[in-house]
Amino acid sequence: MLLRSSQVVSRSALSFRSLHFARPLLGWKESFQQGFITPDLNDVKPTHIIVGAGSAGCVLANRLTENPDNRVLLLEAGPKDHWWNWKIHMPAALMYNLCNDKYNWFYHTTPQKHMDDRVIYWPRGRVWGGSSSLNAMAYVRGHPLDYDRWEKEGAKEWSYKYCLPYFKKAQSHELATNKDRYRGSEGPLHVMQGKCDNPLHKAFMDSGKQQGIGYTDDMNGYRQEGVGPMDMTIKAGTRWSSSKAYLWPALNRPNLYTSSGITCTRVLFHGKKAIGVEFIRKVNFYGTENIDSYSREKIYCEDSVILSGGSINTPQLLMLSGVGPADHLRSHEIELVQDMPGVGANLQDHLEIYVQQECTKPVTLYNQSSWKFPHNMIRTGLQWFATQTGLGASSHLESGGFARSSNEVEHPDIQFHFLPSTVHDDGREVGSCHAYQVHVGPMRSKSHGYIRLQHKDPRRHPILNPNYLSHEDDLVEFRKCIEISRELFAQKAFDEFRGEELAPGADCNTDEEIDAFVRAKAASAYHPSCTCKMGASSDNMAVVDGKTMGVHGLEGLKIADASVMPSIVSGNLNAPTIMLAEKSADIIAGNKPLPPENPAICALPPLVVENSDKVEHLILDGNNFTEYFLNTTFSNLRTLSLNTNRIRDVAFLLQLLAKRCPKLSFLSLIGNPGWPHQFSITDVRLYKEYTCCVAKFLPRLEFLDSFQISAKKLLAPTCRIS
Repeated sequence: MLLRSSQVVSRSALSFRSLHFARPLLGWKESFQQGFITPDLNDVKPTHIIVGAGSAGCVLANRLTENPDNRVLLLEAGPKDHWWNWKIHMPAALMYNLCNDKYNWFYHTTPQKHMDDRVIYWPRGRVWGGSSSLNAMAYVRGHPLDYDRWEKEGAKEWSYKYCLPYFKKAQSHELATNKDRYRGSEGPLHVMQGKCDNPLHKAFMDSGKQQGIGYTDDMNGYRQEGVGPMDMTIKAGTRWSSSKAYLWPALNRPNLYTSSGITCTRVLFHGKKAIGVEFIRKVNFYGTENIDSYSREKIYCEDSVILSGGSINTPQLLMLSGVGPADHLRSHEIELVQDMPGVGANLQDHLEIYVQQECTKPVTLYNQSSWKFPHNMIRTGLQWFATQTGLGASSHLESGGFARSSNEVEHPDIQFHFLPSTVHDDGREVGSCHAYQVHVGPMRSKSHGYIRLQHKDPRRHPILNPNYLSHEDDLVEFRKCIEISRELFAQKAFDEFRGEELAPGADCNTDEEIDAFVRAKAASAYHPSCTCKMGASSDNMAVVDGKTMGVHGLEGLKIADASVMPSIVSGNLNAPTIMLAEKSADIIAGNKPLPPENPAICALPPLVVENSDKVEHLILDGNNFTEYFLNTTFSNLRTLSLNTNRIRDVAFLLQLLAKRCPKLSFLSLIGNPGWPHQFSITDVRLYKEYTCCVAKFLPRLEFLDSFQISAKKLLAPTCRIS
C-alpha cells in the first residue's frame, strides 16, 4: 500500500527506498513522480538520515553505507539527475542549468547597499549532485595555507596535512601515479586536465609567463600561483558530478535508501537530542497559501541526522528547527532548542568581474555558442550526443590561474578563469562578436554577511545578505584584479588576437571609474560558505565541533557541507566540499583517520632572475628554495649552495635541479653533511665529496639581493652530481 500525502509516517514505518530504484512491480510512470516514497523495511529505522544529496551528501551516503550495519536514508528536495536530463551531463550546457529553476533553488540576495542596490543572482543546485550538477566543473582545491588557517581558527586537525589525504582519496586524476604527492589515482571523482586546444588558452598561459605571474602545470599541487591548465570534473566528455561519482555506484546497496522531491521542514528533537526530521513531499508543496494546512510527515533515526544542504539550506533548516540566534527565532515564533548566534553568520562568498577583449581572429566560441549560428550549435549537440566529444564535451574554462594583489600577502589572493568567448548577465546572454574574457576576483574578501529567515514557512527563501564590498579593501583588490588582467591581455602572446577592450573599456581608468564599474557589473562566483563554521566550543560563533562534526551543545546532529568551513578557501568550492565530506564520513563512522601527509608547498612569490643563463655559481639561504627553480632555468649553473635545514621536501627539489640546472656540478648542502646518502633521483646519483671549492669559485659567485650569506657557511662540504 502506498502512503498518502495526509498520512504521517509512524515510528514503526521508518525506512524508505526511492521509487526510482524500487522493485519492477512499480510502474515506470510512477517512477518519474517527485516526492513519491514507498515504505520498504517497516520494522527498521535508518541509522542515519542525510538531508541533501549534493556535493557532500552523495559522498556521505556512499561512505557510510560501506558499513553494512548502517542503514542510510538520503533525502533530496530536487529531482534525480536522470540520463535524459542531458543538459546536466553535457559540459558545454552548464549555463542552461545555472539559469533554470528546474534543478536550481534560484536564490537572490537582498539589494546590495555597496553595489548600487543591485540584487545578485545565486543559483544553487536542487538535484542529485547539488551544485556539482550545475557548476563549471572546475576542480580547484585552494591553497594549502587556507587549511592551515582553518586550524588556527579553531578547526583542530583540519590543516593541510590532514586534508590532503582526503583530497587524494576522493580523486582519480588522469595524470596521477600511485606515488603522486598531490594527486589521487584511485578515487571515485574523475578529474581531467583542460586540453587547452584553443589558441587563446595558449596565449593566456604564455601571457602569464611574460607578465611575471609565472606558469604552473598543477595549481592543486606544489604551486598554486601562476597561470596554467585547469583541472575539471569531466570524464569521457560528460560532467562527473558528486552524484555520478559517489551516489550512482552505491544505488544497489540494500542499506541505502534514496528519495527525490522531499523537502525537510525541521529537525525533530527530544530535548537536546536530534531524533529525526519532518518533511513535505513536492507533490503537495504548491497550491496552498497557509503552510499549516500542509501534510507534514516524520521519519526517525537511531544514530544521527546529518545536514548536508549547503551554506544556505543548512542554516535555514537549523533556524526552522529552533537552533540559531534566540532573538531572531523568537521574532518568528519558533520554539528555541539551542541559542546559537553563529548559525547563518559569517557568510562569505567570492565576487568576480569580467574583463573582456575583442578578438581580431575568428578563433573564439562566438560562432559556436550563439543561436545566430544555429547550424553550428546543432552540429555540436549532435556530435556530443553521438560520441561525447567535440565542443560539447568541455565547459571551456580550461585555463586559469592565481596571483597576488601584493608581495605582502602570504599566498595568492586573486583568481582567474579564462574563457575564449564572452558572456553577460550570469551567462544568460553570449557576446555579440568574437571576443575573450577573464573572470577575476579577490579570494579572501573582508566583506562578510549573514543568512536569516524571511518567514517560518520553509517554502520561503531565506534572507541572503553577503554585504558585498562593505569593506573598502575589497574595492582596492578589485582595482588590482583589473590591473593584472589588463597586463595579461597586453602581453606579446595576445598581439595577434587583441582588439579593443570591451569591458571595463578604454575610458575606465581612474580609481573612481573602476570602482563604479565593479559596483555596477560584479557578480557572484557562486561560492557561498562558512555559515555554520567549525570551531572550539569557547568560540561563541562556532557551530560545529571539527573533531566530531556535531553541533555544539546538541546530540545526534551533525553537519558536513561547505557551511562548516571556518573561512573561505582561495579557489572554487566543489573540490574542498567533497574533501570535507570524505573526512567527515570517517569522523562520523568512527574510522581511523588517514595518516597526515606533508609534501612541499609553495608560499613565496616566484623569483625572477634576470640573465639566469649567465649565472654559474649561486648561494641561497632562505625558505622554500624550490621557488627559485620552478620557473627559471639556470642553463650554466655549476655550483649551488643551499641550507638544507629549511628545505621541506628535498627529493622534489632535486628533481627540479635535474631539469633546471643541466650543468650543475657541485651542490653544497649546509647544515647536514650526511644527508645525501638518503636520497636519489632518476638518472642522477649523489656522491658526498668533502671538497672546499669556495676559494676557487668565490670571485665569480652570484648573489640574490634578498639573501644574507655568512662567510662561515661558504666553507660547507659539497656534493657532486654526476
